[in-house]
Amino acid sequence: MGDLLAPTHLIIILIIVVFLFGGRKIPELAKGLGEGIRSFKEGMNGSSQAPPAQTPPTPTQPPSDEKKV
Repeated sequence: MGDLLAPTHLIIILIIVVFLFGGRKIPELAKGLGEGIRSFKEGMNGSSQAPPAQTPPTPTQPPSDEKKV
């Protein structure tokens, strides 16, 4: 029990994860984890800065189907 992160232990953990979540779900989980880490880093780096102001979108008027005479 000396080396906890031995290659054989990692392989066994990987097999268990694939068995539990399935092959299709793992990329989605990894993507979500990556986005969470990226968001956390941005939050840590930008914590002293104010967030950029967002302007509300201006409503556009749909084109009229009627012809003016």
